[in-house]
Amino acid sequence: MKKIGYLGMGAWGYCLASLLATKENYEVVCWTTKPDLAEHLTLNREHPLLPGHQSQGKMTFTTDMAHALHDADIIVESVTSAGLRPVFEQVRSLGLPSCPIIITSKGIEQDTGRILPEVAVEILGEQFHPLIGCLSGPSFAQEVIRGLPTSVVGSGYSLDVIQCVCDTFMTPSFRIYPNTDILGVAFGGALKNVIGIACGISEGLGLGSSSKAALMTRGLHEIRKLAVACGCKSDTISGLAGMGDLCLTCSSPMSRNFRFGTLLAQGIPTEEAQKRIGMVIEGAYTCVSALQLGKQYQIDLPIAEAVHQIIYHSLQPRDAVSALMQRAVKEEHL
Repeated sequence: MKKIGYLGMGAWGYCLASLLATKENYEVVCWTTKPDLAEHLTLNREHPLLPGHQSQGKMTFTTDMAHALHDADIIVESVTSAGLRPVFEQVRSLGLPSCPIIITSKGIEQDTGRILPEVAVEILGEQFHPLIGCLSGPSFAQEVIRGLPTSVVGSGYSLDVIQCVCDTFMTPSFRIYPNTDILGVAFGGALKNVIGIACGISEGLGLGSSSKAALMTRGLHEIRKLAVACGCKSDTISGLAGMGDLCLTCSSPMSRNFRFGTLLAQGIPTEEAQKRIGMVIEGAYTCVSALQLGKQYQIDLPIAEAVHQIIYHSLQPRDAVSALMQRAVKEEHL
């Protein structure tokens, strides 16, 4: 029996922890900062954001991180991108077992421009570099927890950890493709959220399917330009962790980033829109990181810039669309 210490019990964390607990050889100890949530999950075996799906198998809940990590064979993380640094600083203070650490959050840290696996290595120490992996790709918690067929990507800094990610999460309905380009996998998963907000804005303005298709295509171009400049492989951005995740996030109201965009298009202020979603909007955080990196590498990111202006500077969505449509026309390069 392997023990998995699971950090973070949002909808995605609970979904993946539940998936792992269904496998006979895993005991999953789940950590959250919220005592009320830990008590609710213990008593009801059902997450408030995923009603109707009760957890199965060996799955327990705690607010004691030391208990969750003690003698863990694998550690899995599902906190917010902004919260990853303080959580791993707490992990380091407890003394960490030398075991694989799998990052499932999607984001790029503001100011540093680091992907989340890089943040974990910086905090924990270089000796943990070969132990860090990540899981990313097109996946909604509401569908994965129902056992609907899903394909994602497992990556890491070592082949052993990539194999560990695949072996740990693979089920008959949850397929994992290995990919050695952890930078590209992380970039694709983070940047697609920004374009998801843009497509939600388009939806909320009633601009039609043609507009959304253009945003997705040009958005993928922005992601690829920046990712390749930062050292990612172009093929990764064309795969599940890039285009696949982009297609999902930009086309469904199950995406919180997409829903956030539709609310902004309705004239709802940023803070109120975030409150209505009730969960962290990773694209709002990552668009700041994207523009910081774009400035560093001299990459023009007009869609990300428009999203940033709408969120942080109260630019009217229709004015942002007009500005994008009136940009100087250049030959399409992909």
